[in-house]
Amino acid sequence: MKPASLSPVFHKLRAQRQPKGSPNWHFPLRRAQGLERHFPFSICHFPFLLPLLPLLHPLRGTQVIKPLSDLRTLGSPKRHFPSSIFHFPFLFLFASIASHAANWPAWRGPLGNGISEEKNLPIHWSATENVKWRVALPEPGNSTPIVWGDRIFLTQAVDERRTLMCFQRSDGALLWQSGVTTAEKEPTHPANPYCSGSPVTDGERIIVSFASDGLYCYDFNGKELWKRTDLGRAIHIWGNASSPVIYGDLCFLNFGPGETSYLLAVDKKTGRTVWKKTEDTGYGKPPVAEAGAENPAPPAGHPAKRADNPTFIGSWTTPTLMKVEGRDQLLMSWPRRLASYDPQTGEELWHSFGLNPLVYTSPIGADGIVVAMGGFNGSAFGVRAGGSGDVTSSRGLWRQPRSPQRIGSGVVHAGRIYIHNDPGVAMCIDLQTGGIVWQERLPAKAPTGQNWSSVMLSEDNCYTITQGGDCFIFKASPKFELVSVNSLGERSNSSIVPSDGELFIRTYKALYCIAEKR
Repeated sequence: MKPASLSPVFHKLRAQRQPKGSPNWHFPLRRAQGLERHFPFSICHFPFLLPLLPLLHPLRGTQVIKPLSDLRTLGSPKRHFPSSIFHFPFLFLFASIASHAANWPAWRGPLGNGISEEKNLPIHWSATENVKWRVALPEPGNSTPIVWGDRIFLTQAVDERRTLMCFQRSDGALLWQSGVTTAEKEPTHPANPYCSGSPVTDGERIIVSFASDGLYCYDFNGKELWKRTDLGRAIHIWGNASSPVIYGDLCFLNFGPGETSYLLAVDKKTGRTVWKKTEDTGYGKPPVAEAGAENPAPPAGHPAKRADNPTFIGSWTTPTLMKVEGRDQLLMSWPRRLASYDPQTGEELWHSFGLNPLVYTSPIGADGIVVAMGGFNGSAFGVRAGGSGDVTSSRGLWRQPRSPQRIGSGVVHAGRIYIHNDPGVAMCIDLQTGGIVWQERLPAKAPTGQNWSSVMLSEDNCYTITQGGDCFIFKASPKFELVSVNSLGERSNSSIVPSDGELFIRTYKALYCIAEKR
């Protein structure tokens, strides 16, 4: 934003607070990416109202907790802003809010729920139209990029290497690539290349899971800060895909699936284990109906049937955080059940049965309701979050015993769930009742409309990309409305990332930056 566009009130305040002749007074405004872009024009003329913004901010309430909500996760403010910004404390306030919209620090964004505060994101593009840049990638991959400031981070397998790549946002130039050589290849599905988990960052460090090869932490220059190579072997016939999650000083990881399956919390600064909860998923054991006390069957009315193959079981879920009954809770979908944990101690708070043995999506929720969805044409259910122990019967709201195959996760908007299922059918589901509001097969331009991507919501637009490379935008509305179909013509199993008015899309061949000319 140009200084001339600010009000006389702002200039007067600036003159009082900043030494005359200082060359850097406007620099924090560039870092904030423009007041008028994030707030109504009128507030630019009344800067004294800025400290009141948190009271009006849409994040306030009982929605999913932002893992980066603690300002400590920004690290030293002087690292991110010039010292002159401390002459304008209210500027630091709006700069941090603006950066929340611009940064996409984890697989499903700063809130872990796929919802972006961005406005006016691109609506139309193709492989040649509105492409700011395209960078070729060395091998196929399913992970989703994350964005912090002028850096883009992406996990990538290269032959026997498991790596983290860092790109320059402005032009896609590769800045560095760090990683490890795998000790021993794991089995995986042909459609699930290695390094499928996405990285996570808090603005100071990037943490990435290389599955059996360990959990690694790097700084913004690619220097290894710590590693955990003692986590065990993640062995499953279909590979792994869970992404780490940062919350305050902790980092969570669903390690598995397979014979070794557990939820882990480590200190994000050192990698030290804070707590660990092992889950007996029944992998490799007799079917649940024949299991004994060590692998109890769920309650009557909630059977967990599976194929005779005892390895067709597991959770690829990335855990999510939600405010429940006034406290932060960590939600995890396991085979057969949804569980809630105290994020600080790992204590299990409550659980609800009703899932099938294969789970790919992450829990989603709003308005005190959590929804868990199984895969492989399995079940889905909604439950009132909270309580203690087994709340299957006492707090269950609805259950769908059979649903379409689901790999990607959905979003919740205005009391409805929006999801793009594996067969290429988008659905709108009532959050309270589980009733289907509408379902529509999206018109693929590519030979396949199969979809593994998770929905990203901006304003009232849902964004996804199919395995055929068709990017769909449809309305989050009780009546189906297709906004656009934008084909890149390249296979993708990733999710679309918004940041500062641009979109970042990973395909099997390349990383794209999409930006409409305005």
